[in-house]
Amino acid sequence: MEYLNSVANIKHGLIVSCQFDSDDPFNKPEYIALFAQSAQLGGAAGVRIEGKENIKAVKSSLKLPLIGLTQSSYPDGSVLITPDIKHVEDILEAGADIVTLDVTERVRPNGMTGFEFLKRIRVNHPATLLMADVSNFEEGVQASELGADLVSTTLSGYTPATAEKAAQGVDFDLVGRLSSSLVVPVIAEGRFLHPSEVAHALDLGAYAVVVGAAITRPTVITQMFVHAIQSRGLNEEEKN
Repeated sequence: MEYLNSVANIKHGLIVSCQFDSDDPFNKPEYIALFAQSAQLGGAAGVRIEGKENIKAVKSSLKLPLIGLTQSSYPDGSVLITPDIKHVEDILEAGADIVTLDVTERVRPNGMTGFEFLKRIRVNHPATLLMADVSNFEEGVQASELGADLVSTTLSGYTPATAEKAAQGVDFDLVGRLSSSLVVPVIAEGRFLHPSEVAHALDLGAYAVVVGAAITRPTVITQMFVHAIQSRGLNEEEKN
């Protein structure tokens, strides 16, 4: 897919992340493809898909820009997006239009920081559209300077240095700062639960917004409602 189709077509749009935990009953390529098709029917501008086989399944049945990644972890258990060069090759072979990389200051198991890895991939794949998942402002700026075509706030709250933000909802401050500072498109992602939050991120200058669990994770959605009911019960007990 050409650059204009992959990037311009997601402008001011909703990108739906169709990704599941390994033990989720929906974690099968055919089901993920159905979720992606539902997102397309609902008006999504693009999808974010994890894993080679899942990307293949979605690509064969969808005409939206597809953002691809693989997910692993650092030794401390925190999430690692697209760990090594082989994973980049797998994502491209599967047909992704944009490849997502973890571009944080952390050192990967392969010995490279996110910045070093981005530079390596940029040299090896000069024409590939690369999205940098970052956790803070400085990483976003450096990723842009090193050649990332898009910068996403995905990892804010999911690194040891930013873990305190996980309970604070969407990192609107990071979305706004990056959007007002970078020339490349800034994608807002992370803990979006309500349509009003998506609208606010776009008002802050986000190029597009990624929503995952609130749309495509029935287990998580159910847990949210159950938690509300349980919290109500605790409040009633306190009153009595």
